[in-house]
Amino acid sequence: MRSIVTLCLGLALAAPAAADGFDQVTDKGTFLSLVDGRTLTRFGIKLDVTTDGRIEGRAFGRPVTGAWDWRAGYFCRDLFWGDYEIGANCQAVKVQGRTLRFISDRGTGQFADLRLQ
Repeated sequence: MRSIVTLCLGLALAAPAAADGFDQVTDKGTFLSLVDGRTLTRFGIKLDVTTDGRIEGRAFGRPVTGAWDWRAGYFCRDLFWGDYEIGANCQAVKVQGRTLRFISDRGTGQFADLRLQ
């Protein structure tokens, strides 16, 4: 189970980073307008990305904590799942409706879709 959670929380799933129908989020202001006051959800995961650079929530019964900032068009985050360090990664962000797609490794890696609630 740890590896599944690591993949989900690391926002790197076993799927190619195709972006059909998704629009690139290129600036921090747009990103904040999407996440401010909303929760990012996925099966077993609920995360809040705050405007002051924190990530808080729960995943599969354990707390998720971390920090983020916006660097050169990418969402750069560092995460912990309980005591387990998932680590840092800068990710491209795309949006389609109420779905945010986070693509690891500056948009060259794999992706995870999370719903805005």
